Amino acid sequence: MSDVATAVKEEKEADHHPYFRPKDAATLILIDRSGDKPKVLVGKRHDKVVFMPGKYVFPGGRVDKSDNRIPVAAPISPELEANLLKGSPKIAPSRARALAVAAIREACEETGLCLGCKVDKPVKLDGAWKPFAEAGLLPDPSGLFLIARAITPPGRVRRFDTRFFTADASAIAHRVEGVIHADAELVELVWVEIGSQPLADAHAMTKNVLAELDRRLATGPLRHDAPVPFFHFYGGKMQKDVLGA
Repeated sequence: MSDVATAVKEEKEADHHPYFRPKDAATLILIDRSGDKPKVLVGKRHDKVVFMPGKYVFPGGRVDKSDNRIPVAAPISPELEANLLKGSPKIAPSRARALAVAAIREACEETGLCLGCKVDKPVKLDGAWKPFAEAGLLPDPSGLFLIARAITPPGRVRRFDTRFFTADASAIAHRVEGVIHADAELVELVWVEIGSQPLADAHAMTKNVLAELDRRLATGPLRHDAPVPFFHFYGGKMQKDVLGA
């Protein structure tokens, strides 16, 4: 079964459930600042998937059990951990680590781009982490920044409590060929300027997060002490708070 057919099957099987508790998820926004204007990496979703068909999105997905156990080249920064621990419900430091690591795993799975560092001794990694082992890498979440957090509105078939991370394109240490193709969930990858045409039809929350990233980039190098917005819904309306406020 193709990747697209699998995605459609999984989403349709979920339709009969009346309520979903949001699942922890992570998204990674890669930034290329080598030119005059920064560009972000987005992937175009297949036209036949149920969730946001044909839209340009950032790689991401729900946290996996392996994300808490996988060895890393360097830990997340104390400042990033502090940001991830803000808000409710409270999470443990191990969950904060898993969220950051999940963003790296999802990016590698969906785009073939792996953020990591070379290690002296080979480490056996299986499943989604196998490309890292084959390239002599361990995932490296030390350069990630938290840009926003958002929870899918109630009443949706699929609900996620998503943390949006960003990392510089220079952190890409390996590329897996053949991940992007006509039958994959993402059929195309493009580096685009924020506000450019490919993003004009992006999901509303994608635009919210991009606007926040654009504001952060305009002030200079990214910093961990910048306010992190939290988008959620209350009384049927979207609310924008600041984590930890």
